[in-house]
Amino acid sequence: MSGTEVEVNKGVLEGRKLAWAENTPEVLAAHKKHNDNGSIIRTRFPPEPNGYLHIGHAKSMNMNFSLAFEKLGVPMENRRTVFRYDDTNPEAESEEYIDSLRRDVEWLGWTPEKTTYSSENFGTLHALAVTLIKKGLAYVCDMTKAEMEVQRELAMKRANARNNEKDPEVEAPIPSPDILPGRNRETSVTRNLQMFDNMRMGLYAEGTYTLRLKMDFDSSNPNMYDLVAYRIRYAPHPHIGDGWCIYPNYDFTHGICDSLEHIDYSICTLEFETRREPYYWILWALDMYKPQVYEMSRLNIQYTVLSKRRLIKLVDINYVRGWDDPRMPTISGLRRRGFNKDIINSFCNDVGATRAANVVEMEKLFQSARLNLSATSRRSMAALDPIKVTITNFKEYAGKEVTFEVQNSPTNPAMGSHTVTITDTLYIDSTDFRMKDHSSYYGLAPNKAVGLKYQGGNLICDEVVAQNADGNATELKCRLDTSEGRPKPKSYITWVPKDGIPCEVRVYGHLFTVPEPSDRWEEELNDKSEIIYANAIVDPSVREVADSKFVDKWHSNPALQFERVGYFVVDVDTAYDSAKNGGKLVFNRTVSLKEETFKKELTEEELAKIDERKAKAKADKEAKEARMKIPLEDFFKLAPDFKGLYSKYNDDTGVPTHLAGGTALTKSAMKKLAKEQMKHKKALMSWEKQQQKKN
Repeated sequence: MSGTEVEVNKGVLEGRKLAWAENTPEVLAAHKKHNDNGSIIRTRFPPEPNGYLHIGHAKSMNMNFSLAFEKLGVPMENRRTVFRYDDTNPEAESEEYIDSLRRDVEWLGWTPEKTTYSSENFGTLHALAVTLIKKGLAYVCDMTKAEMEVQRELAMKRANARNNEKDPEVEAPIPSPDILPGRNRETSVTRNLQMFDNMRMGLYAEGTYTLRLKMDFDSSNPNMYDLVAYRIRYAPHPHIGDGWCIYPNYDFTHGICDSLEHIDYSICTLEFETRREPYYWILWALDMYKPQVYEMSRLNIQYTVLSKRRLIKLVDINYVRGWDDPRMPTISGLRRRGFNKDIINSFCNDVGATRAANVVEMEKLFQSARLNLSATSRRSMAALDPIKVTITNFKEYAGKEVTFEVQNSPTNPAMGSHTVTITDTLYIDSTDFRMKDHSSYYGLAPNKAVGLKYQGGNLICDEVVAQNADGNATELKCRLDTSEGRPKPKSYITWVPKDGIPCEVRVYGHLFTVPEPSDRWEEELNDKSEIIYANAIVDPSVREVADSKFVDKWHSNPALQFERVGYFVVDVDTAYDSAKNGGKLVFNRTVSLKEETFKKELTEEELAKIDERKAKAKADKEAKEARMKIPLEDFFKLAPDFKGLYSKYNDDTGVPTHLAGGTALTKSAMKKLAKEQMKHKKALMSWEKQQQKKN
């Protein structure tokens, strides 16, 4: 109820404790008052607009808009999430990225309490920086990047020495106070206020000065080694224009913005865990409200990368079609590939949020897609690599039914139906035909029959009319057999009538050849991650849903299941006009169906090995059956592995007593043979029970 403080679950979303993180009773009371007397619990989602959002951001959204509240036990009416652009780096950010972030958040179904920009707090951030200078906790520094690296490396060595109970003055002596603590650290407040104002007015060149925080060079955490709070950058900002030439960095900005927005839980990923100290130090130094910070494991998923630096490079070198390439792990790429918001959110729910680092199998995402699309996608038939089939006896079916009603979904009658009409010429997919038949192959082959789906008759291949340069069939002559008593085919194949719609089909695989790309990730890219079937054909029933007027890069586009092939979506490159039945039609494969054994093209060697295994299995079965027919008393006389080895046997048990040459067996040898006989006895009993069950 509004105005009543929410009691959250204890021990949830709690991280490492720090003395700096404690709020005074007065500060905490003011925070709760701002949040409607504690009845509101607030999180935030603060991406930087320096690229497109990816599936790792989808996990973060799921956590900040939903899962965190579930874990805390917060009722729906008491939940609030701020969507904040962490836009402090003008050179890496753009209007394109800003717009894409907003659209992706909306598309995934999340409604923020409000949308904010860190850049809109630049005035406040600047004033707070001045406050730190006045407190003697910040100073203007002229050290170069190289000098800072030397300074931090020295401080780290000294901290390691102390941690190992060694003397830092021996292990890592300070060569000059200009290096550590630094030549500018103890300068006056007056000097630093004046120089910071000069920075603000643009009197210095880029890279000459920074504003640094006077933190702790004795800390074991390098993030406490006087972080840079402001840098000089002569670049206009994509959101607020060219009013600033100094920009705050991430560490200085995000904690202050969390506090200003009265965030209760500041949730980030584990790589920011060492940033906990500077986060709280800054708020402590400014006497500001301190949110509760929680770090969860970042999403790592097989066969892709989520590093923005690497994703940007893939786009820049044109390895992919852009940020929305269906192989990219971006929200835009996943949407274009056919993953809808329910699939992505369901996947994020299944993955959850913990502190345990792991790599999620890509198949988990694919399975979420199959479960969703199976129930929601419209069925149709397609041939990606079509073979033309002429039905030579089609005239025999004049006057007979050639049009068949097909349900758009076999499980959801509400999705309606469409019709398919068999024609004298039709198209089948090349994966459904082989020049050489085999007992393990259920598709079409010369002088072999398969069933035609929906029509029900047998299609018999009589002649291969044409082949391509690789020897693969491109045209067949076949006949239909619908007679009573015709042989039942082993499989039914899909087909497309001659008035099918030509289209381009793009089949997508993994972006990388290895599950976990390494530092040599560019060498591990999969050059077969996109396979284009430029001459595919799809049945004409898709005409009403595949029109380009239904296609939009910011929405989920029409999804189809190409029967026995996979799940597909209309691509944004589509220019198809259903009224004119013209224009380019493009489909992307979202995910495959479960594999069907006869789809794989086997080599002659593989087929021979299959035959060899079958023959061995048959021989083993016959040998076992023959062995089970041997009476217990004749076991050593008739069993193949003992036959002919012995000349005399015990009259009562049948256990051998003498070798074939007449030599008497030792008691130990006879004892071992008795054990073999007992094994046979148990095998006989088990065999008899199995036969009784069968009968």
